[in-house]
Amino acid sequence: MQSSKTAKTPSKIRIGTRESKLALLQTDIVQARLKAISAPDEGSKENCISIEIEIVPITTKGDKVLDRPIAELGGRGVFVKELEEALLRDEVDLVVHSLKDLPTDMPPSLCLAAVLDRNDPRDVLLSKDNLDFAKLPAGSRIATSSRRRAAQLLHLRKDIEFVDIRGNVPTRVRKFDEGYCDAIVLACAGLNRLEMQDRISHYFEVGVVTPAAGQAALAIECRSNDGALIDLLRQVEDWDARMEAECERAYLGTLGGGCSVPVGASAKIENGTITLTGCIASLDGKELLRETISRKAMGNLETAAQTGLDLAHKMLNAGGDKIMEELRRQTPNVVSAP
Repeated sequence: MQSSKTAKTPSKIRIGTRESKLALLQTDIVQARLKAISAPDEGSKENCISIEIEIVPITTKGDKVLDRPIAELGGRGVFVKELEEALLRDEVDLVVHSLKDLPTDMPPSLCLAAVLDRNDPRDVLLSKDNLDFAKLPAGSRIATSSRRRAAQLLHLRKDIEFVDIRGNVPTRVRKFDEGYCDAIVLACAGLNRLEMQDRISHYFEVGVVTPAAGQAALAIECRSNDGALIDLLRQVEDWDARMEAECERAYLGTLGGGCSVPVGASAKIENGTITLTGCIASLDGKELLRETISRKAMGNLETAAQTGLDLAHKMLNAGGDKIMEELRRQTPNVVSAP
């Protein structure tokens, strides 16, 4: 990631985003942060940066193909590829992602410029009669397109069934309401941002169902050589969220799981200490490894990333390598929702 203190701050920024209601809400958050730093300070315009912002909606493959499970689509980052291509063609200046959708193997000409606005990272359950997960009747049909979620829930209960579900969050909730399934698992952060948290029946703690790496955080991606824009975006970044993200993504990148296997990672910064919980599970839920480590980070990005590396190696040495190898044989060249 390059930076330039001498390059001119851009006067106009084109922001690429998916077209769903949640994606646009998340883009509004980024837009508001950028406008806040361009507003006059204490009524003075002396140091004010005047920035014009244009929102550019982009449809991704994951948004267009809704008649097949995500795992059948194949390829890299089904909710990311078209956004990155728009950056590479200079059609937009930055793109806003849900960080969990962004693969760890980014193109060298692009960079993760900022991480911000991390919400509640937990997964949650919406269910008929507002039941907790443990109280769902045997044979209940639970909707999710995520292997990570399904594997961990199967580890807890073998008497439930899973059905695939596609569409944005409001669409999936509507399908649930119409009787497509008995329960549905979603990210708490999305429901919070959509002000639908009153629908939540049960919260899964990270030591029970470990979230996807980057879940609940927003990511801003831009071109690696756009130094002036990178400098500007650093002003809207949440450093704790960035440290947590680097820790989780280092863990995921070391395992080499991408979005194709049931791997979870959740880091938390408190009082200068970073605590990371990671898991690896077999697709049928029979095998599951979960470990937690903590260490003093004190704002150090390298320490955060090293924590992720260390936990990944610890879990691989504890038998995770065999689970990962079997997963790669079972799920070659496909992706699933994190």
